[in-house]
Amino acid sequence: MHVVILAAASHPLREPFAGGLESLTWHLVRGLRERGVEVTLFSGPGTDPDLGAHEILVEPLDLSDAARRDVAMPAERWLREHHSYLQAMLELRDRTDVDLIHNNSLHYLPIALAATVPMSMVTTLHTPPTPWLEPAIRLMDQRRAQFVAVSGHTARSWRHVTTPDVVLNGVDVDAWRPGPGGSDLVWFGRLVPEKAPHEALSIARRAGYRIRLAGPVADRDYFEGAVRPLLGPHAEYLGHLGTADLAALVGQSAATLVTPVWDEPYGLVAAESLACGTPVLGYERGGLPEFVPPHCGVLVPGGDVAEAARQVDAATGLHRVACRRQAEQHCSIDRMIDAYLEVYSRLLSPGRAA
Repeated sequence: MHVVILAAASHPLREPFAGGLESLTWHLVRGLRERGVEVTLFSGPGTDPDLGAHEILVEPLDLSDAARRDVAMPAERWLREHHSYLQAMLELRDRTDVDLIHNNSLHYLPIALAATVPMSMVTTLHTPPTPWLEPAIRLMDQRRAQFVAVSGHTARSWRHVTTPDVVLNGVDVDAWRPGPGGSDLVWFGRLVPEKAPHEALSIARRAGYRIRLAGPVADRDYFEGAVRPLLGPHAEYLGHLGTADLAALVGQSAATLVTPVWDEPYGLVAAESLACGTPVLGYERGGLPEFVPPHCGVLVPGGDVAEAARQVDAATGLHRVACRRQAEQHCSIDRMIDAYLEVYSRLLSPGRAA
């Protein structure tokens, strides 16, 4: 089987990962190759050279002075991304050696142009409906396509336009190893308003626990205004860590706080925490309840900082071995790869496109 994977172009696929999407795609490429699948990857510049990626931004955006004077010209970054996916799809139009495309980007163009290529397409839906993707899916001939959502919650949000399979995201349980635990709480992920690390800091302070934060500062104004003022002896920011250092940090923590102020489509940090044997204390939003059972975590109503603080002791008292077992059985990369190979096989089965 020869699969082309289209990655999101916004960030390179390399450690330290910009976010869960980049981590997921990196592991998907490697996991498929380990199963003997030939994978051609299209991704953004700066990707891990070991992946042998074709750079999506193949050519510079060459605009005439007349075009640049157009008062309706959109942002150049938007144009570059649009034209890069156009270039990738035009290249695939003439390929006869590819069995299917796995569209793991967040862009509408691969879906809009799916009918122009000779191979079938699997698209993973990582987000709720967007005004770009939704119309493209409505107009698409879905006889040669399959959509996959990263959780049942995400699948339900798309069912007015398609009926996705559900393949829960996976984590590398060999890299995210169980740790001994500790006395501190941890929060990790992109430091942005929608993930609300400031609420995690408030939860820890109310509960009387020390907390450590790690992750990329993706919104500098938010970090300086809402997070930095809450740092101090009992709340430390450790920076953007690679997987090994991050797994060690999580494994040495008493519980992981997961505090999104929106419905996370999945919640990869919770799965990574469970793989380290570290219980989860999170908001009951999005896909989180689908893989964080009561014996591995405590979920409280979204945004209820006071209730979360009251539940910290309960979360830290959960059994670490049970958390690790949950990750191995339900959250592993191997399980995810198995599920995607099943999706690929169904899509390529004779008579599917009839």
